[in-house]
Amino acid sequence: MDVVGGEGDAPEKLPRQWGTQTIFDLVARPLVILDEPAAIEEASRKFAERIAESSAANGEEDAAGRFAMKAVPFQQEIAKQQRLLLEQLPMEGPGRKSHTLLTQTTPKYHGNIAAFMTESNTRIKAGERVIVSAATLGELERLADLCHEYEMAYQLAEVDETAVGARLAEDSTAGSVPALVLARTPLTEGVSFPGCLLTIYGTGDLFDTQATAHPRSHAKTGKFFSDFAELKPGDHVVHVDHGIGEFEGLRQLKTDSAVGEFMLLRYADDARLYVPLARMDLVQGYRAVEGVEPPQLDKLGGTAWESRRAKVKKSLKDMADQLIRLYAERKVTGAHAFPPDTPWQKEFEDAFEFDETKDQNSAIADLKRDMERPIPMDRLLCGDVGYGKTEVAMRAAFKAIMDGKQVAVLAPTTVLVFQHYETMKRRFAAFPTNIQMLSRFRTAAEQKVSIAAIESGKADLIVGTHRLLSKDIKFHDLGLLIVDEEQRFGVAHKERLKELRHDVHVLSLSATPIPRTLHMSLMGVRDLSVIETPPKDRLAIQTVVAPFEEGMVRRAIDEELARNGQVYFIHNRVESIYSIAELIQKLVPKARVVVGHGQMGERELESVMLKFMHDEANVLVSTTIVENGMDIPRANTIIINRADKLGLSELYQLRGRVGRSNQRAYAYLLVPQDTTLTPLARRRLSALKEFSELGAGFRIAALDLELRGAGNLLGRQQHGHINAVGFDLYNKMLERSVAELKGETAAPELRVTINLGVDVRIPPEYIPSENLRLRTYKRIAEMPDESQHEEILKELEDRFGPPPQAIHNLLDYALLKALAEKLLVASIDRRGAQVAIKFHHETPVKPERLVGLIHDRKGLRLDPTGILAMDIQKVRFPLTQEVRNLLLQLHT
Repeated sequence: MDVVGGEGDAPEKLPRQWGTQTIFDLVARPLVILDEPAAIEEASRKFAERIAESSAANGEEDAAGRFAMKAVPFQQEIAKQQRLLLEQLPMEGPGRKSHTLLTQTTPKYHGNIAAFMTESNTRIKAGERVIVSAATLGELERLADLCHEYEMAYQLAEVDETAVGARLAEDSTAGSVPALVLARTPLTEGVSFPGCLLTIYGTGDLFDTQATAHPRSHAKTGKFFSDFAELKPGDHVVHVDHGIGEFEGLRQLKTDSAVGEFMLLRYADDARLYVPLARMDLVQGYRAVEGVEPPQLDKLGGTAWESRRAKVKKSLKDMADQLIRLYAERKVTGAHAFPPDTPWQKEFEDAFEFDETKDQNSAIADLKRDMERPIPMDRLLCGDVGYGKTEVAMRAAFKAIMDGKQVAVLAPTTVLVFQHYETMKRRFAAFPTNIQMLSRFRTAAEQKVSIAAIESGKADLIVGTHRLLSKDIKFHDLGLLIVDEEQRFGVAHKERLKELRHDVHVLSLSATPIPRTLHMSLMGVRDLSVIETPPKDRLAIQTVVAPFEEGMVRRAIDEELARNGQVYFIHNRVESIYSIAELIQKLVPKARVVVGHGQMGERELESVMLKFMHDEANVLVSTTIVENGMDIPRANTIIINRADKLGLSELYQLRGRVGRSNQRAYAYLLVPQDTTLTPLARRRLSALKEFSELGAGFRIAALDLELRGAGNLLGRQQHGHINAVGFDLYNKMLERSVAELKGETAAPELRVTINLGVDVRIPPEYIPSENLRLRTYKRIAEMPDESQHEEILKELEDRFGPPPQAIHNLLDYALLKALAEKLLVASIDRRGAQVAIKFHHETPVKPERLVGLIHDRKGLRLDPTGILAMDIQKVRFPLTQEVRNLLLQLHT
C-alpha cells in the first residue's frame, strides 16, 4: 500500500469544457483513494478507445468529450490532491512514501474444531493475538462452550449489556494469561497480519457457514402472493367480508379517540368503505385469469358476494378431496428408506467449489430427511436460474448411488441433458460411478450400450431427455428420479412419469413452476423447498426493451467482447437465422460467430455448443434451444430478437442464461421498429424489465399464474371460481379446504374487532410514500408472532430512522390481534376506564383458568353475558401490551 502526498494547495477550477462542476469543485482538499491505480488507468484508456470507435462508426466527431472527462487533465487534477494508492504489487517511484502491510488468508477448518484449537494455541504461545468472530450472541455462547470443552483460555472483546454477555464475561477463563479473544462481529472470512502478530478468524473459517448479524426469516411462499407495492387508485381489491371493490387511496381520519389511517374502497352504487390499515389482513389484491373483463363491483350489504364465496368453497372442497386422495395413495405406498450419510457423502460435498447458501443447506436437509423415510418423496425444489438447484440434486443423487440404487435425471432438451451430463461427470469424477447419457447427441449404437447398462444395473446415473421414458428402457433398481423443468414435458410423458414415480423418490426442479405444480406445493399436497438466496457476488441483470437497431446491436456485442465475455443472440426463425448471423459478423468483424438450432444434425449441434462452451466462439446465434441448460459464466449479454413473440416464462428462462457470475449482465429484448405491441406482449415485456432484481423467479411465477390462469390445477373449470373471488383469496380458501380434509383443526373464521383508542398508524411524515406505507401495513398486519417483531422494528429504523410511538403501538396491536384471534376473542373495546373482552362461544380458553385469573388478579370481573371487564386505571404498560399480557395468561 502506498501513501502519496499531494502538493498542498487548494485545487484550481477545472476547465469549462468538463461541465459546470466536478467533485474537486465541491470538496476542499479531498483525500483521493485509488485502488490499483494502474488498473484504473488501463480501464480508462480502454473506455476512451471504445467511445472513440463507437463515435467514428456513428459519424460523431467527439462523443468522448461529451461522455467522459479528458484523461490528461483528470490525472493532472488528481496529482494535485492528497492521494492514497492501494496496490497489491506496488512499484517504487519518486515522491512516494510506501508502507507495506503483509496479509495472509486464514486456513479453513471445515468444522474440525480440534485442529483449530491446536493451531490457535500455537499462535498464542508464539505471541500472536488471535480473535474469533461470532455473528450472534448464540454463536458467542457456542464458541465459549467449545473453549471450555478444549480447555482453551478465552476472553470477550467487549461485554454485551445482556445477561448472556455478563455470564460469558464471568465465565471467562483467561485471567492474566494470553487467551483467545471472542468478538461479536459478523465476519465470514478472516485474515492474518504476520507483521502485526494478529490473526482474525471468521465464522466461515471454522464452520463453513456464512455469517449474518441479523438473519431474516420469511415465509418461503411469501413471494408468490401479491403485495401492495404497486397498488394505485382504480385497481381492484377483495375484502374478505364485503367482496370486490375499487381502491381509491389512503385517508387520514380523526375518530373520537385518535387519528387513524384508512384504505378507501368504492363499491357498487358509489358506496364507500373505510378499512383501518391496521386490518390490512382483510384485504387482498384482485387478480384473475388473463383476458377476462374487469369484475363488477360488489354491493355493500348485499348477498351476492356471500353466495359466490359459498359456491367457490363447495367446489374447492370437492377438488381438495380429489387431491387428498392422490396424496394419501402415495403416502401409503412404501419406498426404499436410504441410510444416513456415508463418509464418502461428506467427501463429495466438501469438494463443492463454492460456499453453499443458507437456502441450499436447508433444501439439502429437507431432501435427506425425505429420502431416509420409507415413504416416496415428492418434493418440488424451486429456485431462480443459477441459484444452485443442480448441486442440491447431485447431493441427493450421490446419496442414492451410495446405497446401490440407480438415479435417473430427466431434462426437456438435448442441450440441457448435455450440460447436466458434463456437470455430473466433472462432480462425480473422483468416485466410482458409471454415468450414461441418452439423447439425440448419442448414436444408435451408443444408446444401445447405455440401455444395456441401465437394465443390467451397471449404470448408476442416467441423464436423458424423454427418451428415458420409452417402453424399452427398463431400470435395474431405480431409487431416485430427478425431473428438471417438468412443465416442459407433454401429457403422454407425464403419464409415463406417474407410472415411474409410484414407489420411487422424486425430486422436481423448477425456476418458474407451472400453476398446477405451484399450487399443489403451496397447499402441502407436494413438499416444497425454495432457494431464494442468491449466490455470493451475484448481480441483478440489467434489462433493456428497445426497437431493433443495428447500431445498438453492435454496441451491445462490442461492449461484451471488450471485457472478454460471450454473447447469446436469440433469433427463433430457422429460415432466416443464417442471414442474421451474417449481419452480426458484418457489424462486429472481430466476433467469432456460430449458429445453432434444433433442425441441425446431432453431431453438428453438439460441435457448435462445445465451441461456445469452450470459448472457441464468442457469439452464439441460436433459436430458443438454449432456453434450458446452457451454463456459461463468461456469457453475460443476451440479445433476444422479436421478444414480443415469446412467452413470459420462456423470456425469463432465456434471460437466465446470463448473469451466472459476479459480472454485471445485460439482456436486450428487441422488438421491430414502428410496431404496435399487443397488450399481452407489452405486459410480458414490462414485467420482465420490472422484475430484474435477484430472485424474481417467484414474482414471474406469480404473474404467469395470472396470465395463464391458475385453474389448470385440475382443469379449466376452476377459472370461473378464480375470477369470482380473485386469485389470492381463492388460494387461501383452497389451502383451508385441504387442511380441513387432512384432519387439521381449523378454527372458526373469526376476525376480532379492537378499539382501544390508541394511535396505531404509520405517520405520513415517517414514511411519505403511500405504496410503501401500504406494504408496511400489510406486512405488520400479517405478522404471526413475536419472532418477526424485532426484525420489522430494526428494518424500519434502518430505513426511516427511529420509529415514533405510533409505530410501536401498531406492532403491539398486530401482536394483540394475532393472539386474540387464536383465542377466538370476538371483540376488545375500551369503555371509559375499562376494557371489555368478549369471547366467541367456541373459545379454547378453559373456564377454570379464567375463574382462577379473576380470583387472583384485582380489577377483573366477568359479567353475566360472558364479557370480561378489565380495570385500566392502574395499568403499568401501554394499553395494548397490558391487554395482551392478560390474554397470554389465559393462553394454554
